[in-house]
Amino acid sequence: MSVPQAFTETITLADGREITIETGKLAKQADGSVVVKMGGTMLLATVVANKEANPGVDFLPLTVDYREKFYAGGRIPGNFFRREARPSDQEILTMRLVDRVLRPLFPEDFHAEVQVMISLISYDGKTIPDDLAGLAASAAIAITDIPFNGPMSEVRVVRFDGKLAINPSYEELKNSELDIMVGATKDSIVMVEGEMKEISEQEMLEAIIFGHAEIKKQIEAQERLAEKVGKAFPKREYSHETHDEAIREKVWKECYDKVYEVAKTPSGKEERHEKFKAVLDEFLAQYVDNVEELERVTPFVKVYYHDVEKEAMRQMILEDNIRLDGRDPQTIRPIWSEIDYLPGAHGSAVFTRGETQSLTAVTLGSVKDANMVDSVISQHDEKFFLHYNFPPFSTGEARPLRGTSRREVGHGNLAQRALQAVIPEENPYTIRIVSDILESNGSSSMATVCAGTLALMDAGVQITKPVSGIAMGLITDTKSGKFTVLSDILGDEDHLGDMDFKVTGTEDGITACQMDIKIQGLSMDIMEKALMQAKDGRLHILNKITETIAAPRADVKPHAPKMVVMEISKDFIGAVIGPGGKIIQQMQKDTDTVIAIEEIGEIGRIEIAGTDREKINAAVAKINEITFVPVVGEVYKGKVVKVMDFGAFVAIAKGTEGLLHISEIEWARLDKVPYAEGDEVEVKFMGYDDRKKMKLSRKVLLPRPPKSEGKPRQEGQGRPEGQGRPERPARQENSRPEGEKPAVDQNPSTEA
Repeated sequence: MSVPQAFTETITLADGREITIETGKLAKQADGSVVVKMGGTMLLATVVANKEANPGVDFLPLTVDYREKFYAGGRIPGNFFRREARPSDQEILTMRLVDRVLRPLFPEDFHAEVQVMISLISYDGKTIPDDLAGLAASAAIAITDIPFNGPMSEVRVVRFDGKLAINPSYEELKNSELDIMVGATKDSIVMVEGEMKEISEQEMLEAIIFGHAEIKKQIEAQERLAEKVGKAFPKREYSHETHDEAIREKVWKECYDKVYEVAKTPSGKEERHEKFKAVLDEFLAQYVDNVEELERVTPFVKVYYHDVEKEAMRQMILEDNIRLDGRDPQTIRPIWSEIDYLPGAHGSAVFTRGETQSLTAVTLGSVKDANMVDSVISQHDEKFFLHYNFPPFSTGEARPLRGTSRREVGHGNLAQRALQAVIPEENPYTIRIVSDILESNGSSSMATVCAGTLALMDAGVQITKPVSGIAMGLITDTKSGKFTVLSDILGDEDHLGDMDFKVTGTEDGITACQMDIKIQGLSMDIMEKALMQAKDGRLHILNKITETIAAPRADVKPHAPKMVVMEISKDFIGAVIGPGGKIIQQMQKDTDTVIAIEEIGEIGRIEIAGTDREKINAAVAKINEITFVPVVGEVYKGKVVKVMDFGAFVAIAKGTEGLLHISEIEWARLDKVPYAEGDEVEVKFMGYDDRKKMKLSRKVLLPRPPKSEGKPRQEGQGRPEGQGRPERPARQENSRPEGEKPAVDQNPSTEA
């Protein structure tokens, strides 16, 4: 059997790197399949769409799945079963990135089940695979007859050394001050998500425009590939919806004005929903006597009534500048917050904005508590992480609990990236934040950011600056060209509006963002207005946060772990641990601390955690004893452990002794060592002698006496007969080179 013909297209990036898209060799029974390759990294993307919609389905059942095969990087999974298991958080985040761009590009009346599967099948250790996932998914659809208003693509935009670039290597990404994913069609931006180091709104717009220019090139390559394959046109015919125009007209005529009045009257979420439902029930009541007709028209009525609600709300905002809860477009809902709400947590806060509420707790731990990330492309410990929970009671619902949803993973990641920027690099703790959403009516992820900031400051984590977040919305009218940007959107405004744009930051700049667009053709003018309006709202919320607590507590709470970080030479790691871990285990038991040692290059990094400062200090002292290395020139307070005729042996640390020679005790000549065992003496470490023995000096810490002046002896003058040599004054320090041993009788054998 001959190798099937493959069709390929090549995309050349500005720096000369190439991306190739190939189809025709693999997975030929799928509706569409492509292999996208950059360097040694390869993604296989497939798409299959059913011909017909399932009965009763009135939405698009789209599934986007992204999985990383461990064989791609030459690794075997580390779990018990040694096979790929449930998707990791990173895989889920990649699925969401692709889904959020694809979903709005399918026709609204297309309800057939669509399954897009993307697999990382080769990894070169450099190319970041999720940068290519959107391109691979779109290309797989673009070469098919599946109805689709694409193609689209996604790129990662970074900035380092002041220059923008796309799809960087991991090393470049580490040094970047901006990291955003941009998803777009040829004509409009559809999705933006990323993190930044307090950049300005204008800098963010420049990055988005830069990314869109590169996306257009990738879309053109997909169009060329689709033309080569020849299956993309015409698109398949479908009929997934039936309509009754008479019912549609009747619903609009009888319900629009009533719905408009309900929408125009400020009310809470539940009250408003009850009033809307009452209008619908009133309309359906005219069919109560005819059960068969009621069953026939009800599905149509519900669809058309939803359209009436949407249009009434939009026109009310566009024409009257009034929102569902009575606010104008720029006003932020009332805010209240409280810290130290949970006595048992290391830090806690309640943040409530309107009908959205987050209860957030901070837990401090050691390096042993770090979140272990083990994937094909990365193996590391994460010392700062945030978990977001969205229970059904937060929206007044009772529904099955099926574990952590993709939405919860995505919202938690956004809040984590928003706060990550203000965690100091020297922070010694592993920090876990948990946000439980207790009420939800719009932008619970931004409430999590605000509550997280409060809880971190309550915990005594020395964040560099407080962070706040806000969700922006958009209402547009293509006929009139009017648009209104909404600050701090409600859940209904998110559902019925054209944009959900979340922005977080400090008073000095943006730290994270997430934007989803539901319409095509969003102009940069609208995006700029949304960003500037978001800045005003963000600063307003920030002021409310700092009214509750303006800066982090000076220290962690009494029951929270205190942390000390030490660095030692890696040569001492074994000595600290001891045979079979005996020394470190005993040390932990004696001091009631948790001690963790990590080897980093030539350094041993030690974390000591406990709740009692004194016990932590005791552990530090024990480690210092084990790892003590005297420094030449340093002054130490030692204890005399042995006295000899020629000097005293002084212990400057446990197990570390040196000789204080009698000539180094004072500047004057001594006939006897003036110390007894147990005496404390301050000495300076002068270095080592030829036999690697420590030399100590006390006299160099004392004032030097003035030089004595004596008369010189005349030439030829001798001593009187029988008279011995007169006693010479004590030899002065400056009469010999520094560090040279004094001319004093020594007994090397005794000294040894």
